[in-house]
Amino acid sequence: RDILKIISSRTKLVDVTVFPVLVQGSEAAANMAATLDMINEKFRDIDVLILGRGGGSSEDLWAFNEEKLARAVYRSDIPIISAVGHETDFSICDFVADLRVPTPSAAAECAVFDMVQVDDYMQAYKRRLRNALDNVFARYKNRAEKDKLSLQIYNPINQIYERRQRLIHIEDLSLIHISEP
Repeated sequence: RDILKIISSRTKLVDVTVFPVLVQGSEAAANMAATLDMINEKFRDIDVLILGRGGGSSEDLWAFNEEKLARAVYRSDIPIISAVGHETDFSICDFVADLRVPTPSAAAECAVFDMVQVDDYMQAYKRRLRNALDNVFARYKNRAEKDKLSLQIYNPINQIYERRQRLIHIEDLSLIHISEP
């Protein structure tokens, strides 16, 4: 229940399938191994499996130390998160799984993204992208304004006009006389 609660609080974008198995007793290891093999054979669209069980005595958790289950975990094509017991508990399955976490709750946190956190990251990236684009646009606008000014300064018509004005000024000073065509 903790796993389902944490996953549903972090995201609504995943489908969770619960495969009930025995997790304690003499048949537990064989039952879990057979279920893992069946899942790998029939369910190719599963992204990750959580092999989890809350705490208990070492006898309660013993099924997770059996070779049959360890081999099934090892041969799984689907990544497995081992979440057996509490932080201080270790099992052989922990060492052959793709990831070992201290508790089933930690497995749920590792298995799915926290959509609030993803949304926060996306908003931050959106702001950074907008700022970067604003800076690029400002640089190009500044450059375009400089180019426009340069075109005005070096425009041949403006240069002819300026030189004509100088000549008129010189003519007015009676230094030379220019006749219009």
